[in-house]
Amino acid sequence: MASATDQLNRPLGVLRLSLTARCNLACTYCLPDGVEPPGLLTLEQRLQVIGAAVRLGARSLRLTGGEPLLHGGLEELIAAVQPLRATHPERAGLREIALTSNGLLLSAARARSLRAAGLDRITLSLDGTTGASVARMAGLADAAAGERALAAVLAALEHARAAGFDPGRGALKLNAVIQRSANDDQLLPLAALARERGLELRLIEFMDVGNRNGWRPEAVLSAAEMLERISERWPLEPRGRANHGTASRWRYRDHDPESGGAHLAVVASVSAPFCGDCNRLRVTADGIAYTCLFAAPGSGLDLRPWLQATNPAEAVREAIASIWRRRTDRWSEERQEVWQGDNPQSTATAPAHAEMAYLGG
Repeated sequence: MASATDQLNRPLGVLRLSLTARCNLACTYCLPDGVEPPGLLTLEQRLQVIGAAVRLGARSLRLTGGEPLLHGGLEELIAAVQPLRATHPERAGLREIALTSNGLLLSAARARSLRAAGLDRITLSLDGTTGASVARMAGLADAAAGERALAAVLAALEHARAAGFDPGRGALKLNAVIQRSANDDQLLPLAALARERGLELRLIEFMDVGNRNGWRPEAVLSAAEMLERISERWPLEPRGRANHGTASRWRYRDHDPESGGAHLAVVASVSAPFCGDCNRLRVTADGIAYTCLFAAPGSGLDLRPWLQATNPAEAVREAIASIWRRRTDRWSEERQEVWQGDNPQSTATAPAHAEMAYLGG
């Protein structure tokens, strides 16, 4: 079967596969349930989904949660996916297997086992540089708990580096969600931390994903304002956004462009949406396929009927191809068009979204 494109001629290029809805944090912008939905996919079913997506054009597999390190079969899955890798740059197949994690469970041994299994890249999340700011953003009890979490993430970064995830080659990055009046005072400290440790920092606008995080437009610190604040301290020059990428990259002028920590990235999904070339399919831990991060609850396609042993191998591929080819999602761009029409309050009546903890961010 040929690669799949949607109604806006966007190809399927990335599969974001959630392995669990559970998390060991309660970050204010996500707020997971902490319990699994019934009917989680088995290893064999996940491999079927991944294989189908690859045959339809997916070149990148992003393993998410919840917190994916809570999934006991993570390394087994990564190892089992290796035969789906592209054997030649011009041939179909996976080019990258990546993991997004909060890092609290990333020990030195776990980092080595992930690398040995065949993981290419790790992105860790950290929304502050003090115990108080980490606790506030991660839903922890107090600053002391925040200090312990901060220490664990900083250690995890070094464990990943020692295991061979080289930040200079983009194999280790740091994510931070920035929310006005919540942790925007951590913007420069986070940038300083990433520069000192030779990491690319990816700054993410506070998004209206799900229905629990109290999102409102005035709580968004735009990517443009983030860049302005940082460039006043460390001048920046643009490096652009890759085709189908989520982040626009910038280079610190005082850093060698080939060195680790030379780059900063911003994900402006609210203020400067990039729906026009979005190529991401999301599948939840219980096998529901969504074609947009901002999809309405219940709008996804349950893939499990096509993942039964009695069905032919191509059944799930045909199901995924069908939903992708019908895809017209461009929620963030549509919201931007409303805002440009001087009616930002209309977001208050926007349809409910599926929860980010299930969609994998």
